[in-house]
Amino acid sequence: MAERWKPNVTVAAVIEQDGRFLLVEEETPEGLLLNTPAGHLDPGESPAEGCARETLEETAHRFTPTALIGIYMARTRREEDITYLRFAFTGTLGAQEPGRLLDHGIVRTLWMTADEIRASTARHRSPLLLQCVEDYLAGKRHPLDLIHVDDSV
Repeated sequence: MAERWKPNVTVAAVIEQDGRFLLVEEETPEGLLLNTPAGHLDPGESPAEGCARETLEETAHRFTPTALIGIYMARTRREEDITYLRFAFTGTLGAQEPGRLLDHGIVRTLWMTADEIRASTARHRSPLLLQCVEDYLAGKRHPLDLIHVDDSV
């Protein structure tokens, strides 16, 4: 029997303050690339919880998701053929935890305008980075209860 196809589930935070978006610069096999704070969903957590955790790990900032921007799919064929299913959230950026180290591979955080993000697409880790920012700018917001997480999780 053939192995069942399963997309990689990821979560991402689109965080805007004063016209700038919080991004991370991270080491990848293709060099230093840009992304929103994002990562894989861990067992036992909801997408919103995973997004809060990933944002803390990658930026050292607390983050509280308040709305779902959208659910996205993308395929990459860099080292492997992988399909990603991304849940993108916006919310409230909290305090930075002094002295907290950034996740492995994260070189730094930076704030960029939408135009700077648009001009740097060659450095985007995922084509979903720009799409999520554009959807945020278009005002796309969905209630968190759109995602039902069963108690069994």
